[in-house]
Amino acid sequence: MWTKEMFGVQKPIIALLHLDALPGDPGFCGSMETVLSHARQDLTALQDGGVDGILFANEFSLPYQPVADIAVISAMAYIVGNCKDLLRVPFGVNVVKNPIATIDLGAAVGASFGRSCFSGAYMGEYGIYESNMGQAIRRRKELGIDKTMKLLFKVNPEADSYLVQRDIRVVAKSIMFGNFADGLCVSGPAAGAEPDDMNLKLVHEVAKPRKVPVFCNTGCNHANVREKLQNCDGVCMGTAFKKDGVFNGRVDVERVLSFMEIVKQVREEL
Repeated sequence: MWTKEMFGVQKPIIALLHLDALPGDPGFCGSMETVLSHARQDLTALQDGGVDGILFANEFSLPYQPVADIAVISAMAYIVGNCKDLLRVPFGVNVVKNPIATIDLGAAVGASFGRSCFSGAYMGEYGIYESNMGQAIRRRKELGIDKTMKLLFKVNPEADSYLVQRDIRVVAKSIMFGNFADGLCVSGPAAGAEPDDMNLKLVHEVAKPRKVPVFCNTGCNHANVREKLQNCDGVCMGTAFKKDGVFNGRVDVERVLSFMEIVKQVREEL
């Protein structure tokens, strides 16, 4: 799989670098230098802890927007650009709920991958969300990054539901049709909530013959990582790496080290 080539290991752990609230967000502290300082601090802790990849995400741009402000996207580009001197592992980007902006940002900063809701129609607390896979794939092609930026598709975005419920295997097969999805992400019912093991297993079973990696997208932690890695090819995670496992906290390098030690043991057993 391409994941082994990119990250250099089997079953890579992609750590989410949750950026503080950005200009225009209600929670913005008023200082981009503070936001950047926190990002660099967390990036150092994650890499010193041994993660295999970094995903920059505007997790604290709450409440999320169906179309992100230019200020938010620009701020993300500024932060990534000012963190590049520290980066030692492959990195990706995610403008939450904004797949096209994710691709545009990825092109601007040279990201190796992007994660978003590139397909599907959903509804939730933010209303009705309709993606446009055709637009997303064409946008990547137009920007000349179709060979350099992998796209990780969310099979079932956290906290939202499909307008019409379908078997998750049918959804996965539909997403993979045409070979445009580079990876699939299986989520739990909310950010930080673990996905159903059966859903993870079913998606993995249909994706494996196509050599499309499947990621546990939410809720992985020290207690369940061995079990999750049995049914997927990698993990995207953020909260479990923070002090006391609290969403609003800063990254705790000791928690990262202890988690990656478990992952190392799992890999040795493969």
